[in-house]
Amino acid sequence: MSTPAAATGAPAALAGRVVLVTGAHGGLGAAAAQACARAGATVVLLGRKVPKLNRVYDAIAKDPAGLPEPVNYPFDLAGADFADHAELAQRIGAQLGRLDGLLHCAADFAGLTPLEHTDPGDFARALHVDLTARWWLTQACLPLLRQAPDAAVVFVLDDDLPAAYRGAYGIAQHGQHALLDTLHAEHGSGPVRFHGLRPGPMRTPLRARAHVSEDDRRARDPAAAAAACVTLLSPAGAPHRGEAWAPAP
Repeated sequence: MSTPAAATGAPAALAGRVVLVTGAHGGLGAAAAQACARAGATVVLLGRKVPKLNRVYDAIAKDPAGLPEPVNYPFDLAGADFADHAELAQRIGAQLGRLDGLLHCAADFAGLTPLEHTDPGDFARALHVDLTARWWLTQACLPLLRQAPDAAVVFVLDDDLPAAYRGAYGIAQHGQHALLDTLHAEHGSGPVRFHGLRPGPMRTPLRARAHVSEDDRRARDPAAAAAACVTLLSPAGAPHRGEAWAPAP
């Protein structure tokens, strides 16, 4: 674990900021949430599996470096309507007074299936979680993000996909690139930056549904991508505004 900037006398990249992380108990989500906390952020941990969310909370809250206390927000993206997203944004504003970053790590992928044989309900759920819900949450949070002097929204993208058998998950990846392009074109000079992050193959439960782990030699520990999340959420991410950034390994 890296030493927090505050302990070394160096300025913390996210000091004083509030960052919302979706899928905060997943592979990259958990690593990124902890990296953001070590960079000085108060992290709002969003996820639907409360015991796993609590473990990430404890890892941050009990860190001996004395990191900012996180906030748990149990939330099911698949079942929430837009009013629930709006209420989430309102509660963050009321409780924490600000929002400086939104990191979209949550994803839904059931496994490899020919599109023709995909269950219609599974298709709709994955497309919603992997695309529509990302936009709904972004839309709900935009008024609060716009109040910050420097704010960023980061969409984690999976571009390590063949065209076949990824179903709605794969289709949603293309949709997110279009969403990123649209948001950047409409808000390119505004106070909120929009970024895509292409972390490359990671050893996560989601990837394991499509790859045999012992043969998946290209995959890295998700902690290796956590620093890139911090970069994009901080002022240092400004040069990558509007990009689908693939940091060097």
